[in-house]
Amino acid sequence: MSMPETTATLATGQRRWQVSGWIYLIYLGNLLFQPAFDPQSGVADWLITAAIIAAFLPLYALAQLRPDQTRWWVTIPTVALGLIAVGFNAGASVLFVYAAAFAGASEPRRYAVRWLIGLTVLVGFLALVSPLPMPYRLVSMGPPLLFIWIIGALTMEETERERDAVRLRLDNARIEHLATVAERERIARDLHDLLGHSLTSVVVRAQLAQRLADADPGRAAQEATEIEGIARKALDEVRAAVSGWRQASLDAELDVAQTMLDAVNVELTVQRDPELVALPSTESALALALRETVTNVARHAHARTCHVSLEVQDSEVRLVVSDDGVGGNAPEGHGLSGMRERIAALGGQVQRSGAFGTTVTVSVPAQVAT
Repeated sequence: MSMPETTATLATGQRRWQVSGWIYLIYLGNLLFQPAFDPQSGVADWLITAAIIAAFLPLYALAQLRPDQTRWWVTIPTVALGLIAVGFNAGASVLFVYAAAFAGASEPRRYAVRWLIGLTVLVGFLALVSPLPMPYRLVSMGPPLLFIWIIGALTMEETERERDAVRLRLDNARIEHLATVAERERIARDLHDLLGHSLTSVVVRAQLAQRLADADPGRAAQEATEIEGIARKALDEVRAAVSGWRQASLDAELDVAQTMLDAVNVELTVQRDPELVALPSTESALALALRETVTNVARHAHARTCHVSLEVQDSEVRLVVSDDGVGGNAPEGHGLSGMRERIAALGGQVQRSGAFGTTVTVSVPAQVAT
């Protein structure tokens, strides 16, 4: 986990303290036992007790306001204050319990346990060197030795649950973000494929209609009707793509490819395995790949023939689109890049050759495709 995330989880881990932690100040009442019940206590002991409480309250408040700085600004100063105060007031050993709670709420578990061990050793040492007679020494030092672990463990468990909740929220936010990015990329790819193909058809047919306007008005009107139909279909497909409902069909794309290539005087031949039935996700990806490649043939190839084959070879479903056009090794555009991403998501690959004409081979593992 990165440092910003660690800081966030540690800070969140002390929200319980920030909301209800002030009630725990009641345990400072332990400091009142010695001046209240020791017959030898005087005004000076009450003033020292008040000074200890006054020195601790800012540290406690700081733990509420800056949980990310608890170790250096609160936990260590609280331990130091306890070391100084316990020589004047045995009840100041409660400060070590507070230090255990601070460590449990602000430190990762492995560091918090080290703090509890260190505090236990420190309080045990103070119990050995304390000038208090028994059983008062045991009464003043025994409970902190126990509550260091009780309060520390409870605080660690509560904080760990809150940290897990924070991590879960962060993970959910990441997943939501990645899903949003993936959906945007899908829409961008699909819109490119849809509009690139449809607008190419519109341009080609519009040019044909212009040429026929004087020589054959009836045919020109027919082409205008076809243009309207293509535009309406493209609009429906764009709406479906944005909604995530579109499922492209290979048969439909072959029919559209035939119509488009006829309009630019390119002869299309198709070789398809009639027994091949692809899964919907694979068929949609292959259909969009077919659309993109045929659109490129119509736009850029200046070809006379185009051949499409779809069959199973070497445990792969292969779609091959080849033409006898100008070929070339021009940089790939968004269409081919989107095709590669879509096919790669199925575990397949896309290969392009531009030596003599252009050949695009799309292959998907048969166990995934069928």
